[in-house]
Amino acid sequence: MQVTETLNEGLKRGYRFTLPAADLAAEVDRQLAEAQPNIEMKGFRKGKVPMALLKKTYGQRVMGDAMQKSIDDALRGHMEETKARPAMQPRIEMENGTEWKEGDDVVVSVSYELLPEIPETDLSGVELERLVVKAEDSAVTEALESLAKNAQSFEDRAEGAASENGDQVVIDFKGFVDGEAFEGGAAEDYPLVLGSGSFIPGFEEQLVGAKAGDEVKVNVRFPDDYGAPHLKGKDAVFETTVKSVKSPKAAEIDDELAKRFGADDLDALKGQISQRLEAEYAGASRALLKRALLDRLDELVSFDLPDSLVEAEANQIAHQLWHEEHPEEHGHNHGSIEPTEERRKLAERRVRLGLLLAEVGQKNEITVSDQEMTQAVMTQARNFPGQERAFFEFIQQNEAARQQLRAPIFEDKVVDHIVNGAKVTEKPVTREELEKALESLDQV
Repeated sequence: MQVTETLNEGLKRGYRFTLPAADLAAEVDRQLAEAQPNIEMKGFRKGKVPMALLKKTYGQRVMGDAMQKSIDDALRGHMEETKARPAMQPRIEMENGTEWKEGDDVVVSVSYELLPEIPETDLSGVELERLVVKAEDSAVTEALESLAKNAQSFEDRAEGAASENGDQVVIDFKGFVDGEAFEGGAAEDYPLVLGSGSFIPGFEEQLVGAKAGDEVKVNVRFPDDYGAPHLKGKDAVFETTVKSVKSPKAAEIDDELAKRFGADDLDALKGQISQRLEAEYAGASRALLKRALLDRLDELVSFDLPDSLVEAEANQIAHQLWHEEHPEEHGHNHGSIEPTEERRKLAERRVRLGLLLAEVGQKNEITVSDQEMTQAVMTQARNFPGQERAFFEFIQQNEAARQQLRAPIFEDKVVDHIVNGAKVTEKPVTREELEKALESLDQV
């Protein structure tokens, strides 16, 4: 195989591989000879079919395999010899494909971009600030009040009292479409909290102001995207009887409430709430710290980027944002989406930081353990209730899906490694100051 360099510009490389016809013929003969002992043909004993007849019968089929193997072997040898690290899969084209005939040399063009050399950078001098928030008594009280509300009970209102939003009405109802009762449209002694949004739009609002003993005809229209096809977009009337009206009563904030949520007493519940709040604050603080670190790294380190990686990332960003702007479109038959200059800049940042973090991780032998991967798979599987087994099988069989799970874990471990070696100062702030910092982060 003769290899000639055709392009050497920045990270771009191009080569012409020439596979002599004699070498290709020799590879065909080798493959046929290897298969000959197992081939049977009419008129010949197994393994005794003449080579000339094998070439005539199977030569063309074997030629394609031999050509592919020779090119693959040549490319692999070239990569090993040059120690090249392509940014993406090399592009391979047969130059004389339309004119090639048996007996001709095979000429193939190979092009790719190299991964850049990442400059050595001392990251120990990076200065970062970690915001620290303690759980204030007011935040704990607010959380307790929310728990008490969730644990609320309902008490009968005074006789003749009208229902209000937030009240619970106990009702019997029967639904009709086009004058006919429909399956699943009736219930008795149903406890409905007005304003909860648990019934179709417009239903609960028409029961506000009703009293025990009232009979109300509720007129509604089923949404166009309703789950039952035979009811989509249909007008319906629900004959409804209000049997009782109850007002909400929040649970007392005491030891009994604490026990309902698995704590020994109220003080223990307060401690659990404090720990949960501070864990949430720490997570938000870490997001800010990570963003600050990535911004600093983006300023510190500069190197050439493979155009192919930037283009692929820009297209992915543009595609993702287009679907976020058009949530009604679930397919991909929307034509090409041209990335804006702003999104190309974002793609450059992501590629640069991704390559840098990968280099830091590799040099410091940072890996993702099997246990961490298993935990990530289990966490993701919870998003598919009832389909967990199918999700596990999909992950096992799909390397790209496994990489999508592995990548953020690896990135976070590298970020933690850099932060541990950096100069980090802690700054106590209030919850409101933390929230304001997060809001400014979202706007960037």
